[in-house]
Amino acid sequence: MEVKQYKRYTVTSALPYANGGVHIGHLAGVYVPADIYVRYLRAKKREVMFIGGSDEHGVPITIRARKEGITPQDVVNRYHAMIRDSFDEFGISFDVYSRTTSKTHHQFAAEWFRKLYDEGKLTEETTTQLYDEEAKQFLADRYVTGECPHCHNQGAYGDQCEKCGRDLSPTELINPKSTISGSTPVLKETKNWYLPLNEYQEWLKQWILEEHKEWRPNVYGQCKSWLDMDLQPRAMTRDLDWGIPVPVEGAEGKVLYVWFDAPIGYVSNTKELCERDPQRWGSWQKWWQDEDTRLVHFIGKDNIVFHCIIFPVMMKAWNECSMVNGQCSMFIMPDNVPANEFLNLENDKISTSRNWAVWLHEYLVDFPGKQDVLRYVLTANAPETKDNNFTWKDFQDRNNNELVAVYGNFVNRALQLTQKYWEGVVPARGELLDVDRQAIAEFKDVKEKVETLLEQFKFRDAQFEAMNLARIGNRYITECEPWKVWKTDPKRCETILNICLQIVANLSIAFGPFLPFSSNRLRSLINTNDLDWEQLGSIDLLPAGHQLNEPQLLFEKIDDETIQKQLDKLESTKKANEAAAWAPAAIKDTVSFEDFEKLDIRVGLVKDCQAVKKSKKLLQFTIDDGTGTDRTICSGIAQFYENPSELIGRRILFVANFAPRKMMGIESQGMILSAVDSDESLSVVTTTKDVKPGSQVG
Repeated sequence: MEVKQYKRYTVTSALPYANGGVHIGHLAGVYVPADIYVRYLRAKKREVMFIGGSDEHGVPITIRARKEGITPQDVVNRYHAMIRDSFDEFGISFDVYSRTTSKTHHQFAAEWFRKLYDEGKLTEETTTQLYDEEAKQFLADRYVTGECPHCHNQGAYGDQCEKCGRDLSPTELINPKSTISGSTPVLKETKNWYLPLNEYQEWLKQWILEEHKEWRPNVYGQCKSWLDMDLQPRAMTRDLDWGIPVPVEGAEGKVLYVWFDAPIGYVSNTKELCERDPQRWGSWQKWWQDEDTRLVHFIGKDNIVFHCIIFPVMMKAWNECSMVNGQCSMFIMPDNVPANEFLNLENDKISTSRNWAVWLHEYLVDFPGKQDVLRYVLTANAPETKDNNFTWKDFQDRNNNELVAVYGNFVNRALQLTQKYWEGVVPARGELLDVDRQAIAEFKDVKEKVETLLEQFKFRDAQFEAMNLARIGNRYITECEPWKVWKTDPKRCETILNICLQIVANLSIAFGPFLPFSSNRLRSLINTNDLDWEQLGSIDLLPAGHQLNEPQLLFEKIDDETIQKQLDKLESTKKANEAAAWAPAAIKDTVSFEDFEKLDIRVGLVKDCQAVKKSKKLLQFTIDDGTGTDRTICSGIAQFYENPSELIGRRILFVANFAPRKMMGIESQGMILSAVDSDESLSVVTTTKDVKPGSQVG
């Protein structure tokens, strides 16, 4: 199949939610690969616009605002500034970074909705939703908490139980409560407008499953699983007071669904940039409605359905009602959506609610000047086809053993030797030997390799090929030993160092998209800004007689103490989470003293305790209950006692008057009392003194 050549590129990255900072999961999943791709396109002198911005509507923002006693606008103002500044300092090179609370966006999103509404592309449906009669408002999923019907967690949300991970609907919760007033909500009818995804199912199947088989397997597979099911209409409005008001009569108290509103932000941000500088950027339509423009979305895997199904249907619906005087203002569809999988942290899922993350704004303070180290590690560990893991030990190892020991070491040796023998002047290259020709042959095709991989969105492999230049250089300089050759054949030493310096110059080009800060520093060290991407692979980048600047280390080692501080920070977070997560179970309903007296709780001396064969849960206790006849009780606590014999000799509490029951063929004559700890482990209840077996508890 012939690959289409495009005049320009519209590159978007998922709009970060302005409810908190950006963490390494976001960077690895979206922003670092997007920035690498855009920097590569610019290096190729292609016309490109890189679009970012903050997503500033939705329920979590209103929840945070209520909790802090401030307005939603206060919340998004704070985090928009933090995120924007962090991206800028980290080198994410957006052409525009705006926000969905801007006037331009509000007008454009409302116009889009109204266009679909006027042309009959939306359907109107009345459904029942939970309503808070005290607060006099419908409740979004996250405004409802209650008992999970699956694991019975008392604090499950209306959309998900964070304890067992099950997706929920608010009406599934047991004893639901409004987080606004604390009252029990009631079901009430409400009207909303829906995008009929089902009407576009066949078109989506053709467009994605037949025309885009080159998409990453994780993206293609997720789309296919959705399209193999029957798509259903999806509500594009919500009963909320924070967001873009629905521009329809009779829709008071309703706003646009955040996933209708947010992707339009890509277009409205483009519009904002074009109106600010039309001479440079032209019209926004050129970037979104010209068939010679390639549209690429960089997202995480949790946003695939919105960017591959919902937003394309929104654009398709616009296209169907955009005939103007026989001319079409048609949106182009995304040509690729290279979504990454998730990045874990120290073998645990990154969680903003648990603060289990490495936050970008904190990293920039803790590791000043080391933006490229994190960029390098996140690209080397990029979760391109499966979930991957970030550890601080690996971060340290990749910095010390790759950036310092391979890349930095080669550059420093080449520059220091040139400074020592020729006062920093590039020496002339003389006659080439076989060892020289071999080294040159090894890196001459680096441009083709890196380009091919970047065009296929294989950023991890592309960075590896860039680093391979440094490996080639290290092998070459080690084999040739110019520090020895200088003593016997200075002319030969000139040739060796000339070739080394040409490799150094190539490194400054090859790493440009990946490590922009160190690439700029390297260009400064070799005293040139004239190098061009098309020269990558050349051995004539630095002419003889060119003056270099004073050598400096490109990277520095990171010590154990620095890494331990980060591990200690995570450990303190884990302990804080454990302390905050535990709360005693709710007190059960009141019982009469007479009912309590019916239980006969006694002290028993454990004479023997062993695991029940063929059972993973049961321990069999032999107990002296004071009657002169041993009592057998089975208890499902085996997983909490690896060595059951440690319980022998202990005085424990048991219920003596439960009816006997068979368990794994053993008659159990009572129930051992155990306490549930904060980690949900069980521990048998014992006495503090040697109370006689058979003594009653009362």
